[in-house]
Amino acid sequence: MSASETDVLDLARQWLEQGHGVALATVVNTSGSAPRQTGSHIAVRDDGLFAGSVSAGCIEGAIIEESLAAMKDGRHRTLSFGISEDGVFDTGLLCGGQIEILVEPIL
Repeated sequence: MSASETDVLDLARQWLEQGHGVALATVVNTSGSAPRQTGSHIAVRDDGLFAGSVSAGCIEGAIIEESLAAMKDGRHRTLSFGISEDGVFDTGLLCGGQIEILVEPIL
C-alpha cells in the first residue's frame, strides 16, 4: 500500500481511534544509496495491515515483523539494514546503501 507521509500518519491515527494497536517505523539515518529518505514512515496495524514505505519494498517484511513484536512487548527498537562493516550483505537493501529504522509501538 502506497501513501504520502501525511497520509500514513493520518491512517495510523485512524487505526488507533478504531481501537487497533499500531507501530510506526521511521527512517532515522541513511548512508550511501538509500531507497527512501530520512523521515519516511511505515505504519503497521496489529493485524499486519500496513501503509507507507521505508525501503520501496526491500525490507518491509522484516519491518512488519519487528513492528508486530514491538506492539506485543511495548518496546521500541532500532534496526539497521545494508552492508555490514566486513562487507557482508545484511538483510534487504539491494542499492548498496545502509538505513537505520526506528520502530515505535504507539500505545
